[in-house]
Amino acid sequence: MTTYIPVDRVFQAAETNINEAVSVWSLQARLGEGPVWSETESAFYFVDILNCALHRYRLSDGMRSSWHVQRRPTFLVPTHDGALICGMEDGLYLFDPETGRIHPFLPVEQNYSRTRLNDGHVDRSGRLWFGTMDDEEELPIGSLYSMDGGDTALRRHHSGYTVSNGPVMSPDGRTLYHCDSAQGVIYAFDVTLNGALAGQRIFAEISNGAPDGLAMDSGGTLWVGIWGGHRLERFTSAGKRLAPIPVPAANVTKAAFGGDDLRTVFITTACKGLSAAELEAEPLNGAVFCLRTETPGMPQGLMMLPG
Repeated sequence: MTTYIPVDRVFQAAETNINEAVSVWSLQARLGEGPVWSETESAFYFVDILNCALHRYRLSDGMRSSWHVQRRPTFLVPTHDGALICGMEDGLYLFDPETGRIHPFLPVEQNYSRTRLNDGHVDRSGRLWFGTMDDEEELPIGSLYSMDGGDTALRRHHSGYTVSNGPVMSPDGRTLYHCDSAQGVIYAFDVTLNGALAGQRIFAEISNGAPDGLAMDSGGTLWVGIWGGHRLERFTSAGKRLAPIPVPAANVTKAAFGGDDLRTVFITTACKGLSAAELEAEPLNGAVFCLRTETPGMPQGLMMLPG
């Protein structure tokens, strides 16, 4: 019989474990990505892109659930009606965790055989932001899109990304952060009242690894998963680098805030690209981690479906 360990037992001395990453699910994900908090279920969802799997980790009792799908999933975001939008390699899909059914919702770039969707984020206004990337991770052919809640019209904001990653909004809704992992660059954009982007600028550049998914806390600090870097980096809104948080896995892909107080951080990692010797030396590569932190995250935005 499988024994599940709830996170509150993992962090029995929670305040003494501030910013200390603890493994809660050693599933050896090939490409664990896209963690997101579901307040209604008190659970984190995430995907394993290369294993074509959706996963859920429930905080209250540590219960784990998994669903296998026919295409590569890239992110999950919750909607107002309790369903989930799943970004997959060729577009957006509706996913019902109660039945496990997944249905096409909106195709994206189906005329471009070499691109696929990557990371996504719903802001506090219910607007979905997501990017596409070169599936071979070589050419700058990816783009950054948004879709307003209640509408199925896509807006393409920018192109020229090789590995588009991590769109996330600042607490005041005035700045969007987005990165190109292949270039090691995190960009910042001004967000206008009608949801357009302006003033693209380099916010930070990453060495000793590449920037992957992004998350935002309520104090305006940007949390950055570092692929190949064994850590989460953090930057203030002014671009000042704070002390990184070590993670005992090489490819740290993304963090997400959740829990009743939004102070539990859920971290995905990946085995992709690691040798057998590296996996043996670091057996927690591909695991999911949690930590407790002082500053809470931002409440998760909910996407409004049309109709």
